[in-house]
Amino acid sequence: MSCRGVFFAITPAQANALLAAKDDDSVMALVEAIEGTWDEDNLAECDKAWDAMHRCLTDGRLEYGNGPDPLNHCVLGPRQLHRGDSYIVSLVSDENVREAASALKDITEAWFRQQYHTIVPKDYAPEYGEQDLDYTWDWFKGVQELYAKAAERGRAVIFTVDQ
Repeated sequence: MSCRGVFFAITPAQANALLAAKDDDSVMALVEAIEGTWDEDNLAECDKAWDAMHRCLTDGRLEYGNGPDPLNHCVLGPRQLHRGDSYIVSLVSDENVREAASALKDITEAWFRQQYHTIVPKDYAPEYGEQDLDYTWDWFKGVQELYAKAAERGRAVIFTVDQ
């Protein structure tokens, strides 16, 4: 599988439908509909940078909802909608999006670099190093921008990735 992550700023109706979904198949049908529209103004791709990105924003571990609020909501947040092992669908409510966007806007490249070097474990991937850090930072800037737009528009955010 590709493990390429995408963030979508979704409408309140889409968020409510996802929250009401009864099982993984229902969640995936809704996610596929969201992905199918590919609304570029309301999405941010992050390729495989989501792993290091999550680690930089939290406590360095690849777990759901770990690390300090509100940054722990940004990638692998505490609200997981898909229960199976084949897919991740993390939902960030519009309220948490506003809090996360506020925290994300203050993140500088210098801070991000320090986080990468101090809390991302050197054995997290064979790509660990300056090239991976540059790659992760480049994708992160789009995620920062998406959260800002979602907060301004009163939208929730989902992060999706196949495993």
